[in-house]
Amino acid sequence: MAKLAPNDCPFCRIIEGSDPEAQVVGEGETWVAFFPLQPATRGHTLVVPRVHISDFWHADQRTAANLAAACVDIGRALQAVLAPEGMNLITSAGEVAEQTVFHLHFHVVPRWRDDGIDPIWPSSSDEPERASAALAEAVRRAVGSPQGD
Repeated sequence: MAKLAPNDCPFCRIIEGSDPEAQVVGEGETWVAFFPLQPATRGHTLVVPRVHISDFWHADQRTAANLAAACVDIGRALQAVLAPEGMNLITSAGEVAEQTVFHLHFHVVPRWRDDGIDPIWPSSSDEPERASAALAEAVRRAVGSPQGD
């Protein structure tokens, strides 16, 4: 699946106000929040930047911080209105991570017991290398390098 250009981006259309079906529930100078067309649960909300950025890993620090603050505001509003038993905050980057719209977005998903959402984590791992000391050291080195070198 090719990444959508901003002219073809459904989230950009919502941001510019040209999608009459969009249910915008909040907005700030740098972000917009709205209900997706196929919500996972009652109150499921998407929070997106006003600028077209393909995913979280392409966002600058300021955009990422503004979106995080917006997610806190939206999450607290959902808590006040719906009183869910829990909440997920999810973002995906790339097709393998199940991203389907290539405009950075966070899913704020109110959760309840028996809400029909399957567990999001595998029950166990058969691959002990996923948490190896060598991998941890490589990540520590990369975090210390701005370019990941």
